[in-house]
Amino acid sequence: MGNLSADFMSEKLLDAKVHFERALDCKHTEFDDLYPYMIEHPQFFWYKRYVAWSELLTIVKLSEEIELEWRSAFTERQAEYIAKRVMSSKVLDEWYETETNESESKKHVG
Repeated sequence: MGNLSADFMSEKLLDAKVHFERALDCKHTEFDDLYPYMIEHPQFFWYKRYVAWSELLTIVKLSEEIELEWRSAFTERQAEYIAKRVMSSKVLDEWYETETNESESKKHVG
């Protein structure tokens, strides 16, 4: 197999990010099609998010192995979460927190 192109990996990275964010937002993903009987299961959305997170970490790991810069596709905070590799409730709750909101709130305090 030939070398993976940077464009190909960048596309896969963005696909994995979108997949994880769709899982976070409880939107339809491939996982729903693979396991339609699980939709009624109370743990379904946790499994779905876990699968999407695992996929994202795998693509990031592959990107690092071929020395592709991946952090620019994420906010600084999101990149930190990915680097820590653990999907915690903080990741789920604060994934969409933007640094703009954070810096603006600091401006209002000062």
